[in-house]
This record gives sequence, C-alpha cells and structure tokens, in this order.
Amino acid sequence: QAQLVESGGDSVQAGGSLRLSCTASGFSAGSYCLAWFRQAPGTDREWVTFIDTNSRTNYANSVRGRFTISKDNAKNTLYLQMNKLKPEDSAMYYCAAKGAGDCWRLSLYNSWGQGTQVTVSS
Repeated sequence: QAQLVESGGDSVQAGGSLRLSCTASGFSAGSYCLAWFRQAPGTDREWVTFIDTNSRTNYANSVRGRFTISKDNAKNTLYLQMNKLKPEDSAMYYCAAKGAGDCWRLSLYNSWGQGTQVTVSS
C-alpha cells in the first residue's frame, strides 16, 4: 500500500529556510509524478511544485526562485528546500504522488501524506 510521510515542518522567522522531506513506501516514487501542495486555514489547497520522472520541475509563481524540489530515488524520498520564507508561506504542506504521465493534471494526485506544518513569523 502506497504511503507518504512528510517531516521537517517548523516555525521560523521571515527570511529563514526549511527543508521538508517526504518518504515514500509501497511504491517506487521515482516512477511517479511527485508534488508538494499546501493549505492555509480557510483557504483552498494550493499546488506548489512538482517533479516528474525525468526530474523536470515546475513551480507556482509564488514560490519560484525561492523553493526547490528534488528527489532521491535511492532513498525513495522527496524534498522541498524553502528559502527566503515569507509569512504567506505559512501552511500545512502535503506531498502527493500520481502515476507517470502529465504531472500538470493536479486533480489526479491520489496518494497523499498527512502533512507537516510550516509557520513563518514576521
């Protein structure tokens, strides 16, 4: 059974950095589209970034240039390096996976972690 477990969330001050991790089990994550989403209280879940099976990446405009997604296929782990954090980055961050193919089909991500909380104070 596919499982994703996030870690690394914390409380930091604006301008700081965090690295989130997402460890996959039950499937080979490198063969899937892998993504990070986030959701702040009272808002809809927001796509942040994805990495495809060829390690090509895409980012939401709000995080491009500050966040970097990467993966280690040998460790079956996905990462999100977040730099220059802003208060508006505060949210629960979720990793997600879908089958290989068009990673832009965001509604088809069907394996989700439980989330890790990021709080950025001004």
